[in-house]
Amino acid sequence: MNPLRAIIGRFDSQLSDMQGVEPFTDDPQCILRVQVGFVPHTLILPDETVPSGAQALMLHAWNEHMPLIHPKGPNLAYGSRLHRLMITSFRLVAQHILSTPSLHTIRAVGGVTAHVSPEKGHGGKVMLERLGFSVFPYHRPLGAFGEFWENFYTWCLMWAYNPASLRHRRLWGLQRSEFWMTKARFLEQYG
Repeated sequence: MNPLRAIIGRFDSQLSDMQGVEPFTDDPQCILRVQVGFVPHTLILPDETVPSGAQALMLHAWNEHMPLIHPKGPNLAYGSRLHRLMITSFRLVAQHILSTPSLHTIRAVGGVTAHVSPEKGHGGKVMLERLGFSVFPYHRPLGAFGEFWENFYTWCLMWAYNPASLRHRRLWGLQRSEFWMTKARFLEQYG
């Protein structure tokens, strides 16, 4: 592995530990890690309004488990595999919620991603909506300056773990989106 990629990987591991982002299963088909957090602003979801500050389970990509994109770019087989891995991961998250008493009080499941544009018709947005999530524009808690650094960090992770994912993505073009679902709906769909 390239030494700079290894440094980025170690830094990400340490930052994840500090922020409580952790694997919750040893299943190699799981592409998600979790973090207990709080809803950053009121979420108006189809089945419930979740108030700002409510406890939430944040979903994070498990970079080491993500399937590698072919250097020529993703194809239909890659998209199909990623879809299956996401459903498997959501089912594992639901089992984790049900078997962990401290998670019974969460109100929402979701997070923030730079891989999905909030624009109508974007493939990633359509996929998340079909999986039951509501997708929103990112509420920038640190403003545009903070979002730049979040995007820079994401871009570095993409370069370190899945360089082909940058083929049509430029640092300046990354857009962050939020994706959310109530815990009740998540468990109904994946539990």
